[in-house]
Amino acid sequence: MKKYSLILAFLAAFQLGSAQESINLFNGKNLDGWINHGSEKWYVEDGLMVCESGPKAEYGYLSTEKNYKNFELTLEFKQESDGNSGVFIRSTFEGTKVSGWQVEVAPPNKHTGGIYESYGRGWLIKPDAEKEKALKMGEWNTLKIVANGPNITSWLNGVEMVHISDEKIGQGEGAVALQIHDGGGIKVKWRNIKLKPLK
Repeated sequence: MKKYSLILAFLAAFQLGSAQESINLFNGKNLDGWINHGSEKWYVEDGLMVCESGPKAEYGYLSTEKNYKNFELTLEFKQESDGNSGVFIRSTFEGTKVSGWQVEVAPPNKHTGGIYESYGRGWLIKPDAEKEKALKMGEWNTLKIVANGPNITSWLNGVEMVHISDEKIGQGEGAVALQIHDGGGIKVKWRNIKLKPLK
Protein backbone atom coordinates (compact mmCIF):
# COMPACT_ATOMS: atom_id res chain seq x y z
CA MET A 1 0.00 0.00 0.00
CA LYS A 2 2.84 2.33 0.88
CA LYS A 3 4.53 1.57 -2.44
CA TYR A 4 1.24 2.26 -4.27
CA SER A 5 0.90 5.62 -2.48
CA LEU A 6 4.43 6.58 -3.47
CA ILE A 7 3.68 5.77 -7.10
CA LEU A 8 0.54 7.91 -6.99
CA ALA A 9 2.47 10.78 -5.41
CA PHE A 10 5.15 10.52 -8.09
CA LEU A 11 2.55 10.54 -10.88
CA ALA A 12 0.79 13.55 -9.36
CA ALA A 13 4.08 15.43 -9.11
CA PHE A 14 4.92 14.50 -12.69
CA GLN A 15 1.54 15.74 -13.93
CA LEU A 16 1.94 18.97 -11.98
CA GLY A 17 5.40 19.48 -13.47
CA SER A 18 4.09 18.88 -16.96
CA ALA A 19 1.32 21.42 -16.46
CA GLN A 20 3.83 24.00 -15.28
CA GLU A 21 5.96 23.55 -18.38
CA SER A 22 3.52 25.49 -20.59
CA ILE A 23 4.49 29.17 -20.86
CA ASN A 24 2.05 31.92 -21.80
CA LEU A 25 4.22 34.22 -23.92
CA PHE A 26 1.58 36.97 -24.16
CA ASN A 27 -0.19 38.23 -21.03
CA GLY A 28 -3.04 39.99 -22.87
CA LYS A 29 -2.21 43.31 -21.19
CA ASN A 30 1.09 44.61 -22.57
CA LEU A 31 4.22 43.57 -24.45
CA ASP A 32 6.29 42.63 -21.42
CA GLY A 33 8.77 39.88 -22.35
CA TRP A 34 9.00 41.01 -25.98
CA ILE A 35 11.46 43.18 -27.97
CA ASN A 36 10.37 45.40 -30.87
CA HIS A 37 12.72 45.44 -33.87
CA GLY A 38 12.02 48.23 -36.34
CA SER A 39 9.49 51.04 -36.61
CA GLU A 40 6.31 49.13 -37.41
CA LYS A 41 3.44 49.15 -34.92
CA TRP A 42 3.01 46.52 -32.20
CA TYR A 43 0.41 47.14 -29.51
CA VAL A 44 -2.23 45.53 -27.31
CA GLU A 45 -5.93 46.23 -27.90
CA ASP A 46 -8.91 44.48 -26.28
CA GLY A 47 -6.61 41.77 -24.92
CA LEU A 48 -5.13 41.04 -28.35
CA MET A 49 -1.64 41.61 -29.70
CA VAL A 50 -1.78 43.62 -32.92
CA CYS A 51 0.84 44.26 -35.59
CA GLU A 52 0.20 46.97 -38.14
CA SER A 53 2.19 48.67 -40.88
CA GLY A 54 3.71 52.00 -39.86
CA PRO A 55 4.44 55.07 -42.01
CA LYS A 56 7.72 53.59 -43.26
CA ALA A 57 6.04 50.31 -44.32
CA GLU A 58 9.20 48.33 -43.60
CA TYR A 59 9.85 44.90 -42.11
CA GLY A 60 9.14 44.71 -38.40
CA TYR A 61 9.56 42.01 -35.76
CA LEU A 62 8.53 41.37 -32.20
CA SER A 63 10.76 38.78 -30.56
CA THR A 64 10.77 37.08 -27.18
CA GLU A 65 13.40 38.29 -24.73
CA LYS A 66 14.31 34.67 -24.04
CA ASN A 67 15.64 32.07 -26.46
CA TYR A 68 13.83 28.78 -27.03
CA LYS A 69 15.38 25.74 -28.70
CA ASN A 70 13.02 22.75 -28.60
CA PHE A 71 9.35 23.44 -28.05
CA GLU A 72 5.73 23.10 -29.01
CA LEU A 73 4.27 26.51 -29.85
CA THR A 74 0.58 27.20 -30.40
CA LEU A 75 -1.02 30.54 -31.21
CA GLU A 76 -4.03 32.03 -32.91
CA PHE A 77 -3.92 34.70 -35.60
CA LYS A 78 -6.51 36.71 -37.49
CA GLN A 79 -5.47 38.44 -40.70
CA GLU A 80 -6.94 41.81 -41.53
CA SER A 81 -6.00 43.80 -44.63
CA ASP A 82 -3.12 41.97 -46.37
CA GLY A 83 -2.18 39.62 -43.55
CA ASN A 84 1.39 38.91 -44.71
CA SER A 85 3.28 37.94 -41.57
CA GLY A 86 5.07 34.98 -40.05
CA VAL A 87 6.37 33.20 -36.95
CA PHE A 88 10.15 32.94 -36.65
CA ILE A 89 11.97 30.31 -34.62
CA ARG A 90 15.55 30.10 -33.31
CA SER A 91 16.15 33.61 -34.64
CA THR A 92 18.65 36.40 -33.97
CA PHE A 93 18.48 40.04 -35.00
CA GLU A 94 20.68 42.86 -36.23
CA GLY A 95 18.24 45.75 -36.45
CA THR A 96 15.53 44.39 -38.75
CA LYS A 97 17.82 41.82 -40.37
CA VAL A 98 16.81 38.43 -39.03
CA SER A 99 18.74 35.19 -39.14
CA GLY A 100 16.44 32.23 -38.62
CA TRP A 101 13.49 30.31 -39.96
CA GLN A 102 10.01 31.58 -40.65
CA VAL A 103 6.83 29.55 -40.50
CA GLU A 104 4.80 31.55 -43.00
CA VAL A 105 1.57 33.38 -42.20
CA ALA A 106 0.20 34.85 -45.41
CA PRO A 107 -2.90 35.47 -47.56
CA PRO A 108 -4.61 32.52 -49.32
CA ASN A 109 -2.37 30.35 -51.53
CA LYS A 110 0.78 32.12 -50.30
CA HIS A 111 2.04 29.06 -48.37
CA THR A 112 0.92 29.60 -44.76
CA GLY A 113 2.64 26.93 -42.67
CA GLY A 114 5.59 26.62 -45.06
CA ILE A 115 9.16 27.24 -43.89
CA TYR A 116 11.37 30.00 -45.26
CA GLU A 117 14.99 30.72 -44.36
CA SER A 118 15.56 34.48 -44.30
CA TYR A 119 18.83 35.83 -45.73
CA GLY A 120 19.77 32.25 -46.61
CA ARG A 121 18.34 29.45 -48.71
CA GLY A 122 14.87 30.95 -49.11
CA TRP A 123 11.95 28.52 -49.27
CA LEU A 124 12.84 25.17 -47.72
CA ILE A 125 9.40 23.60 -47.97
CA LYS A 126 5.89 24.71 -48.98
CA PRO A 127 2.60 22.99 -48.15
CA ASP A 128 0.81 21.01 -50.82
CA ALA A 129 -1.71 23.10 -52.77
CA GLU A 130 -4.66 21.16 -51.33
CA LYS A 131 -3.57 22.01 -47.79
CA GLU A 132 -3.67 25.75 -48.54
CA LYS A 133 -7.46 25.48 -48.07
CA ALA A 134 -6.94 25.11 -44.31
CA LEU A 135 -6.44 28.88 -44.00
CA LYS A 136 -9.50 30.89 -42.95
CA MET A 137 -8.75 34.43 -44.14
CA GLY A 138 -10.32 37.10 -41.96
CA GLU A 139 -11.13 34.56 -39.22
CA TRP A 140 -9.20 33.17 -36.28
CA ASN A 141 -6.72 30.43 -37.23
CA THR A 142 -4.72 28.14 -34.96
CA LEU A 143 -1.07 27.56 -35.84
CA LYS A 144 1.00 24.88 -34.11
CA ILE A 145 4.75 24.51 -34.52
CA VAL A 146 6.87 21.73 -33.06
CA ALA A 147 10.62 22.32 -33.17
CA ASN A 148 12.68 19.41 -31.89
CA GLY A 149 16.32 19.21 -32.90
CA PRO A 150 16.52 19.28 -36.72
CA ASN A 151 12.83 18.44 -37.06
CA ILE A 152 10.16 21.10 -37.64
CA THR A 153 6.46 20.35 -38.17
CA SER A 154 3.65 22.85 -38.62
CA TRP A 155 -0.14 22.47 -38.38
CA LEU A 156 -2.84 24.96 -39.41
CA ASN A 157 -6.28 24.46 -37.93
CA GLY A 158 -5.42 20.83 -37.21
CA VAL A 159 -4.04 20.11 -40.69
CA GLU A 160 -0.37 19.10 -40.86
CA MET A 161 1.10 21.55 -43.35
CA VAL A 162 4.78 20.60 -43.59
CA HIS A 163 7.49 18.51 -41.94
CA ILE A 164 11.19 18.96 -42.50
CA SER A 165 14.38 17.58 -41.01
CA ASP A 166 17.30 19.92 -41.60
CA GLU A 167 20.75 19.90 -40.02
CA LYS A 168 21.19 23.67 -40.21
CA ILE A 169 17.86 24.30 -38.44
CA GLY A 170 18.93 21.82 -35.78
CA GLN A 171 22.02 23.93 -35.05
CA GLY A 172 19.99 27.15 -34.72
CA GLU A 173 19.74 29.12 -31.47
CA GLY A 174 17.55 32.13 -30.80
CA ALA A 175 14.19 33.66 -30.06
CA VAL A 176 10.63 33.16 -31.19
CA ALA A 177 9.42 36.18 -33.16
CA LEU A 178 6.41 37.49 -35.02
CA GLN A 179 6.86 39.37 -38.29
CA ILE A 180 5.11 42.13 -40.17
CA HIS A 181 6.05 42.16 -43.85
CA ASP A 182 7.13 45.29 -45.68
CA GLY A 183 5.00 47.03 -48.28
CA GLY A 184 2.36 48.56 -46.02
CA GLY A 185 -1.34 47.90 -45.59
CA ILE A 186 -0.84 44.93 -43.26
CA LYS A 187 -2.67 44.22 -40.01
CA VAL A 188 -2.70 40.95 -38.06
CA LYS A 189 -4.09 40.15 -34.62
CA TRP A 190 -2.65 37.49 -32.30
CA ARG A 191 -3.79 35.74 -29.12
CA ASN A 192 -3.21 32.66 -26.94
CA ILE A 193 0.53 32.46 -27.66
CA LYS A 194 1.68 29.47 -25.63
CA LEU A 195 4.95 27.56 -25.63
CA LYS A 196 5.77 24.23 -24.04
CA PRO A 197 9.52 23.49 -23.83
CA LEU A 198 10.63 20.06 -24.97
CA LYS A 199 13.65 18.29 -23.53
